[in-house]
Amino acid sequence: MSDVLAGIRVLDFGRYVAGPYCATLLGDFGADVIRIERVGGGEDRFLVPVGEAGDGAMFLAMSRNKRGLTLDPMTPEGREIVRRLVRTADVVVVNMPAPALASMGLDYDSLKAEKPDIILALATAFGSTGPYAHKLGFDAIGQAMSGAMYLTGTQDRPQRAMATYSDYGTAMFLAFGVMAALMERQKSGQGQMVEGALMATGLSFLGTYLIEQGVRAPNRIAQGSRSQQTGPADVFKCKDGWITVMTVGDPLFRRWTKLIGEPQWLDDPRFKDDQGRGDHGSVLSERMALWCGQRHAAQALAELEKAGLPAAPILSPQQAIDDPQAVAAQFLKPIEYPGLPKPAPVPNVPVRLSRTPGRIRARPPTLGEHTDAILAELGYDAAAIATLRDKKVV
Repeated sequence: MSDVLAGIRVLDFGRYVAGPYCATLLGDFGADVIRIERVGGGEDRFLVPVGEAGDGAMFLAMSRNKRGLTLDPMTPEGREIVRRLVRTADVVVVNMPAPALASMGLDYDSLKAEKPDIILALATAFGSTGPYAHKLGFDAIGQAMSGAMYLTGTQDRPQRAMATYSDYGTAMFLAFGVMAALMERQKSGQGQMVEGALMATGLSFLGTYLIEQGVRAPNRIAQGSRSQQTGPADVFKCKDGWITVMTVGDPLFRRWTKLIGEPQWLDDPRFKDDQGRGDHGSVLSERMALWCGQRHAAQALAELEKAGLPAAPILSPQQAIDDPQAVAAQFLKPIEYPGLPKPAPVPNVPVRLSRTPGRIRARPPTLGEHTDAILAELGYDAAAIATLRDKKVV
């Protein structure tokens, strides 16, 4: 088995999610990813602390298969290290404002001057053009400005998703773009800039609703977890917990009416198609809620499965970790890390290739764990490295 990206070096100057997770995905498939952090550690290393040294869950989720280097790129010596690193690299991943990139020599023109075929993967909040290009943002910005937050929750209070999908989605789009740029470079020998934006990701993920709004202008409003386009599709409370049911298309609707004993609804003009069932979803949800309320969750799920209807329990985070499907499919991988009281359930490689799969080869690095080794690869001897440490450059 060979790693698809073996021989590709990625410099991860990213922060938080969109940049670092792009680098993580590339590392999963064999790239040599060097995570560059501030000498004292970046703030994203310590978010949601779980380790004795304050190392956080976000960092652990983003940093498998990476080597760790600490660096102050604003010093003359640090700038020289950046230049040497870039000359050895294929991809540079960043998500910082343009002025910060320029000051660190990480803007595309500076990178290209050092390595003409370099690929720059840039994550931004709003893109590099337009009236908002200079603004900063986190995941919630992408959710808010795509229309998604408006349609989530209730009419009285918009709701963001706890899963930071604008961040992760931007990272995935970036990784996809980097792979395309690497393929193109094999033909042309040239690098290029790959750009993703939180707002663009949010708009992409909400595309169905945006197209409908642009063409038909239904001016939809939030209605909780109930689907806008079909039904019954909602969350329902059983005697001992919550489940979700998704009924889409005529065959599933026929099975559902049979299951709950409402065959006459097949001839009801309100429910003639998915959109009609979505428009009158409150009626369907009310009936399904009555059915679920008379059953324990396991019983309801068993009957739904027997009827061929998609449904699932609504799990807590601990239940998600312990779920037999997650365990059997190895969707999470226990990873040992210094200072943790027990292994961390790190999400495994999210996409599987049958012949050349990605894999977790190494745990996340401790702060600056590989600094000396990386500097030695760049030509610094032990005395030079000691001097850099004394000056707090690394």
